[in-house]
This record gives sequence, structure tokens and C-alpha cells, in this order.
Amino acid sequence: MSKIRQDDLIESVCDSLQFMSYFHPKDYIDAVHQAWQREESQAAKDAMAQILVNSRMCAQGKRPLCQDTGIVTVFVKVGMDAQWDAKLSLTDMINEGVRRAYNHPDNKLRASILADPAGARKNTGDNTPAVIHYEVVTGNKVEFEIAAKGGGSENKSKLAMLNPSDNIVDWVVKTVPTMGAGWCPPGMLGIGIGGTAEKAAVLAKQSLMAPVDIQQLKDRGPASRIEELRLEIFEKVNALGIGAQGLGGLTTVVDVKILDHPTHAASKPVAMIPNCAATRHAHFTLDGSGPALQTPPSLDDWPAISWDAGDGARRVNLDTVTPADAATWKPGETLLLSGTMLTGRDAAHKRLQSMLESGEALPEGVDFNGKFIYYVGPVDAVRDEVVGPAGPTTSTRMDKFTEMMLADYGLLGMIGKAERGEAGIDAIRKHKAVYLMAVGGAAYLVSKAIKQSRVVAFGDLGMEAIHEFVVEDMPVTVAVDATGESVHQTGPALWKGKLASGEVKPVYFR
Repeated sequence: MSKIRQDDLIESVCDSLQFMSYFHPKDYIDAVHQAWQREESQAAKDAMAQILVNSRMCAQGKRPLCQDTGIVTVFVKVGMDAQWDAKLSLTDMINEGVRRAYNHPDNKLRASILADPAGARKNTGDNTPAVIHYEVVTGNKVEFEIAAKGGGSENKSKLAMLNPSDNIVDWVVKTVPTMGAGWCPPGMLGIGIGGTAEKAAVLAKQSLMAPVDIQQLKDRGPASRIEELRLEIFEKVNALGIGAQGLGGLTTVVDVKILDHPTHAASKPVAMIPNCAATRHAHFTLDGSGPALQTPPSLDDWPAISWDAGDGARRVNLDTVTPADAATWKPGETLLLSGTMLTGRDAAHKRLQSMLESGEALPEGVDFNGKFIYYVGPVDAVRDEVVGPAGPTTSTRMDKFTEMMLADYGLLGMIGKAERGEAGIDAIRKHKAVYLMAVGGAAYLVSKAIKQSRVVAFGDLGMEAIHEFVVEDMPVTVAVDATGESVHQTGPALWKGKLASGEVKPVYFR
């Protein structure tokens, strides 16, 4: 009988993670392209154009679609009759594949996994360990479904223990707006129904491994209650008008996936997990014949579209910009930023807060007065790169620090992803600051605007260190102006109203 070799398994896991880091699934590209063609909101259309252009660039350059290269989730079906030629456990083999993939010298991926999550939160340095789910099945093969799930979308996961009489669609439609846009729509919703709380969550995650096929389902018609739910949720979520990147528009989700499991008579567990614009998953089977390697797609699979900021974009020199200049920027306006900015994420902000409370001076080379901070944790550079993919992280996580950064450190503005929360907007309005939005899911495209990069503080924090970037024509949108007006509030409200009134019609379906 054929035996599954340790090296074959490790190589297959490594290859799949490298592959998915820079190749979108064709079904997702097709779905976003169709949505882009039919989108009537210019802001949403521009965001999807950046996602599609970024995707093609990554396929050509073999660099990550997103700077957040994810936490690895693996579903493994182990055949009861499988034979092994291995010294490591199956878990250790999988983690060795992850380790090699994330430290690959030609395409180094970002290490984002922290050990001791309730304590020291120290980076493991190689993105291990993976989250692994096992199922023992008949046969002699081992089947893998592997995903790399970004933190921005994972953090928007929802779980509810509904009453048996509660309506699932109502819960979803009520809950999706509370998720904001930090999950980087347009994407997919994975929904798990039944079992127990943890089973529903696992089902929701596993459902996202399936290809985008909502159009085929619409064409043939639903054959089960689950398929009816998929179509109903798809139409009602898109009718919310949230749109790409939460800017308002016709397409918020390109598909809805549902898996279910029998449950207790008193229960109706429902979990919902969104997949972001960096949809990453791969599938392979080991049968003892050697490694199972992914097949590269053709570049012809990507639409031949381009994106530019347009003639109306305003150029801004970050080295000379003043509060008076920033006060003239309008919500939704496109800016092209050039000059020097600093970066900072959660861990850096927390350390800055501790330094302020203890009266400690800022590190040499760090001065936020009149400056902009970019919420980013970039991928390490390879070859001749200045920096690796460097897209924005979810900005609401920094809301708790915004008053401090504006009042005590003199910050003028912030750049990040998606909406700001009430505390963040209140601080922006109070200090007449501004918040600018870069497109989540366009990390490689954004990195090309970064001409110089160096770590200036907190190097021990790894990807969360403070960098100094020198940028040239970095594209951003004014998301919250100096008066506190937010496009993430006005945009979705506008398009939800247009859809509800019939002024525009849902156009995703053919």
C-alpha cells in the first residue's frame, strides 16, 4: 500500500500557502469583476478597481494580496487506512509546512501569530501554530482544505444562540451593519447553523472554502431550505447599500455560504464569519503518489482594467501640510499623498500610552506633531523592494487612543481602513483633525507608492514597530473630515435609500 511521506505533506502545505498568498481564486475575481461592471457608486467602483488591479499585480509579482497574510486554518480528513512514512505527528508536519511557507525567501509572508494571547503576546516569528480541525473518514487518502484568514475579517465574526422560533435572515440583516467595513467588502459571508456554539462557528468557517456560485444557484433555482436562505440573505444584505469598503454601493457580498448540523430542540446556534477581499483558500489530496502542488492560473483570467486617481485628485505634501489645509478637504475626495509619514498599530499605540503616563520622552526620530500616522503592519521586503505589501489595518481598534494622539502628541491626521467609531470621530471633530482611508485588499498596489522605509522605534514589536515611510502619490480617500462628517455613515445611508426607493435596482444577478 502507498504511504504518505512526511516531506510530501510538508511541501504540499507550504506550496498551498505560498500559492494562495498571491493568487485569488478565479471565481472570486470573476465575481468582483462582474460587480465592478455593474456598480453605480463611483467610490465603490474605484475601490473594486484597486482590488482587481492589485490582484493582477500580485499574480504577476508573486507577492501577497494583503499585508495581513492571515492565521492559517486547516480542515483535514484523514483516511482510516492511510499509511505514513513520517517521524513527525500530523500536527507537527502541518505546522512545519506553515513555517516554511511564511519564511520562504522569495516571498516572505508576515508573521502575525502571538503566543500567550492574554499575557505577553509575543510573536512566534513564523506564523505557527495553525488552527487545525480533524475528521477521520473511510479510505486511505488525506484531504486538505487550507485557508489564510485575515484578522480584520475574523474580528467581525458573530455568534448568536437564537430561540428556535427566531428568524435567521432577520438576525443576519440586523447584524451585518454592526460589523462595519473592517472586513473589507466585497466578500463572502460564511454561516453555520445548528449543532452547538462551537460547531456552528466551525461550520461557518468551513463554508467559506466553497467557490463563489450564487449566480449558478440563482439561475437553476434553490433545491433546499438552505439554498433559499442563501439567496434571501444575499439579496437583503446587498440591499443594505454598504458597498465595497463600506463606501456605499450595490455589492456588499458576492456570495453567501451556509452549512448546517442537527441541533438540540431548545437551540438554534448561528455563527457568521465574513471573508474579506483577500479571499485565500486551497484544496489538495495526498494519496501516497507524491506532493500535491497547486496549478498556477493564467494571467488571462484577470480582467484588463486599470485604475488611476483621476484629474480631480488633490495632491498633498505631508511635509508642509497645515491644519488649515486639511480643513478644506471634503468627505469622499481623493488625495494623493507625498512626503513623510509614521506608522503605528495597536501595540505601538499601547506603548505610546504607557510612555505618556510615565512621563517618558518619545524615542529619537519619532515626532507626531503636525504629522500623519498610517495604521499598517507591512510585510518584510524581498529582493529590491523598499517594503513589502503595506495595506491599511482596521482603524476602529485605534479609536481608544485617538484623543491621546491628537491632544497629547499633536497628530494632524490618520490613515487606515474602514470606518471610525464614535470615540474616534468625536476626537477628530474636537481637534479638527482628519481621517483618510486606503483600500483594504490593495496592499501591493499601495506599497508601490512607498519610496523609502525605515524602522524608527519599537523594533522588538516586529511588524507592529513604528516605521517612517516616504511616499509619493499614495492614493487615499477623505473618510472623516475636520467637521466629523464620515463617508462610512453618509455613503451607505445614501445607497440604502436609493435601493429602497427603487431609484436604483440590485444589478448583481444577470
